[in-house]
Amino acid sequence: MSEPAKLAAGLEPVAAGGLVLLGCGKMGGAMLDGWFAAGLPGAAVHVVDPALGERAAALTARGARCGLKPPDSAAAVVVAVKPQLLAEALPAVAPLAGPRTLFMSIAAGAPLSYFEARLAAGTPIVRAMPNTPAAVGRGVTALFANAPGKALTPLAEALAGAVGETVRLESEAQMDAVTAVSGSGPAYVFHMIEALAAAGVAEGLPEELAMRLARATVTGAGELAHGSPLPASALREAVTSPAGTTAAGLSVLMGDGALIDLMRRTVAAAAARSRELGG
Repeated sequence: MSEPAKLAAGLEPVAAGGLVLLGCGKMGGAMLDGWFAAGLPGAAVHVVDPALGERAAALTARGARCGLKPPDSAAAVVVAVKPQLLAEALPAVAPLAGPRTLFMSIAAGAPLSYFEARLAAGTPIVRAMPNTPAAVGRGVTALFANAPGKALTPLAEALAGAVGETVRLESEAQMDAVTAVSGSGPAYVFHMIEALAAAGVAEGLPEELAMRLARATVTGAGELAHGSPLPASALREAVTSPAGTTAAGLSVLMGDGALIDLMRRTVAAAAARSRELGG
């Protein structure tokens, strides 16, 4: 079975039982687009978001329902509101909680215990941490379920898999590190593009050309890494000729573990902040 066919098959429970999306901002909207692309019928979806605006008409045209009052039952509820809106928004879908309805949260920083304290006992809950490349179908989402949610983790994987790869965590404590690496990671890469372009300008390139070269290089290298079975170290070595230009540049970037140390401190700072936000 092809990957698209597997994804479509994985979404069959929500196609039959219905899906409620709480929050349809950038991430929720990206996931919704992924579900539609995977074949989920619009009639299976109910979007709860007071700020839909003009998008409500487009969703309604696809058969989706939009409104602040969700249906009486659903196979899955995806909580995609910003963490600061969670306390206000969650009560709207809390009546759907129960042993037969999966609750999947992508609200950063909110632990499973937050939902367990506010939803019916025995509700299967999966905490998920996607990242912004989900908007182009290249995200990666880390998942961790509470005890009742473990049986429904494949459904959560199908929901998250509509916008990229998925990984299962061994413990919820790993979520802070995931947040620091893949959740915040795209910003680190975007800053690397800025830095690479600025270095090109310093060497005499026009600003627009330097940025074009930097963007294309980083996205191309990322695509090469994505499609290759080789480890990143082997890909790096394949570009590096002895005593060549790349070796000269890497002698600075890798000298005394410069980049490794900087990235370690960067991820540690983000992980520490994630732990603070999670209480």
